[in-house]
Amino acid sequence: MMRYVLMMFASKLSAPLPPGTCQASSRGFAPSEASAPIYSALVAAGFPSPADDHLEGKLDLHELMVKRPAATFFCKADGDSMTGAGIHSGDLLVVDRSVQPHDGDIVVATLDGGLTVKTLRKVEDGWELASAHPDYPSFPVDPDDGVQIWGVVTYAVSAMTKR
Repeated sequence: MMRYVLMMFASKLSAPLPPGTCQASSRGFAPSEASAPIYSALVAAGFPSPADDHLEGKLDLHELMVKRPAATFFCKADGDSMTGAGIHSGDLLVVDRSVQPHDGDIVVATLDGGLTVKTLRKVEDGWELASAHPDYPSFPVDPDDGVQIWGVVTYAVSAMTKR
């Protein structure tokens, strides 16, 4: 069974992340070291149009994607069960443990002794973790089986080159 197995281990939602198991969020750098120019011109995904190469300012991706540093961690996805949601193997997932999960959110959860990324769905008799690929099953959320929600995926970052 192919799943997204994340590069960390979990036991309880309230437990701290084990040391060295994933990259913790940190604000220990100057924003200018991690920011890049952002231009006001929109990039056409269809027919090209002349760009207004006007510099709008600097964009700090950490500031954009990490709203609550103490509750945020990064993991890499592995597998193809979430390709229908735009998450591919190797994508970097930004996960916020402080966000309350709701129906339709993509979450990181414990499942079968490991971690997985799935869509949380409300069903008639409770909740399920749903794959976003027709070849993969959904799993009931049963706390008695040790299924726990670890956090909500707030961003998925894809590499566009395979080098």
